[in-house]
Amino acid sequence: MDREYEIFECQPDGSVMWCARASGLQNTRLQLDGLLRDTGKEYFGLHLSTGVIIFAADSTVIFERAAKRIFQIAYTDQLRLSRAELLRNLGYAVISVVGNEAAKLLLTTLRRDNLGIALFIVGHAAPAEARKEMVYWLKANYPTAKILVLNPPNQQIPNADYNVLQNGPETWIPLVSTAMSHLQAS
Repeated sequence: MDREYEIFECQPDGSVMWCARASGLQNTRLQLDGLLRDTGKEYFGLHLSTGVIIFAADSTVIFERAAKRIFQIAYTDQLRLSRAELLRNLGYAVISVVGNEAAKLLLTTLRRDNLGIALFIVGHAAPAEARKEMVYWLKANYPTAKILVLNPPNQQIPNADYNVLQNGPETWIPLVSTAMSHLQAS
């Protein structure tokens, strides 16, 4: 019997929206390829009981998008939306979540797939201990990715690759650009 896959569209704000169901791996791939070709948007298929995720088969598009992927962990929905929009306007592919638990759940579920996450951004609007715990978890599970932590005044998070004062995007966007350029070159 063929597996049933739920198909989701990746929204501009970083959230996902269910849009269809497909039966069988081949049919799912065909449907994903058609959606990508027809709309230019990102889609994925998910087999709910196993967590297996299927992306569109156009590897040039996947590689190009994955090569610039940023995973943002915000602590309010407003900050998630505004940072994701800013980063997308600068040409980066962004996955955004609100909170550590949502980040861990999504990253654990997607772990089998090469998402090409090169940079994690950890927001400033949570207690230092929660942000510190997230950085340690990321380092343990994604040792090759870089971590940029946005901090309130007089705070730094140990083990982060970059600590920057959150005083608006003009203080951290240049660092994102430099980090992503360096990661693309290597």
